[in-house]
Order: sequence, then structure tokens, then C-alpha cells
Amino acid sequence: MDALSATLKVAASGLTAQSERLRIVSENLANAQSTGNTPGADPYQRKTIVFSAELDRALGASTVDVAAINRDPAAFPLEFLPGHEAADETGYVKMPNVNVLVEMADMTEANRSYEANLQVVKQARDLISMTIDLMRGS
Repeated sequence: MDALSATLKVAASGLTAQSERLRIVSENLANAQSTGNTPGADPYQRKTIVFSAELDRALGASTVDVAAINRDPAAFPLEFLPGHEAADETGYVKMPNVNVLVEMADMTEANRSYEANLQVVKQARDLISMTIDLMRGS
């Protein structure tokens, strides 16, 4: 049973990490067009997530944890929108440094990883249930 509980803890840490990753991606997508409110103001800055492996000595296994949520230092693209409230004196508006295609790919990868961890939890739960059934039968 120890191996199964370790499996559940590792998979649960993966579920938590990928859930946080999906939240960050969703926030980036929601703000993909969020500009500043004043001329020349900085728009929304894309967030990135950093994972770290944490050794759980009691389990003898590594779990995943969110180490940091950072801001992407990439430059803000400029768009010529002279009537916009955030346009500078030349008519350019700083746009968020969010690339929707990159975010969608990140979302797909996070979703697949989340589903894989969920499948591990389901399998471990089934194995625990089968073990209990075998113990009852003895």
C-alpha cells in the first residue's frame, strides 16, 4: 500500500502543478489585448510558471511543485492605433507580450499532463479497491 499512496501523492502534486499552469495560461489569454490606460503605459505582461522537483524523503519519491510565477521579459509589440487611449505621441500602443498560439500550445500540453496524472490517480484508486476486496475475501 505504501507504493500506492506514494503514487497518489506524486500524481496529486502533478495535478496541482498543472492546474496552476492552466490558471496562468488562462490569465494570459484573458489579458492578450489588455493595454495600458494612459499614453505610453505598459500593457499586461505575460506570466510564466516555473516548476521544481521536490524529494519527499518519507515517500522516497519526487513530487512537483510550483517554484515561481514570473513575468516574461520579452518586449511589448507596438501597434499603430492613433485613436487609442494608450497611444503615445506617435500613435503607437504597447500591446501585451502574449502570443495566443504559444498559450494555446501550453494549454494543450498542460491539459494532457493533467489528464495523465488523473489517470494515474484512477488506476491507483482501482488497485487500492481491488486490494481491499482481496483482503475481505481472505
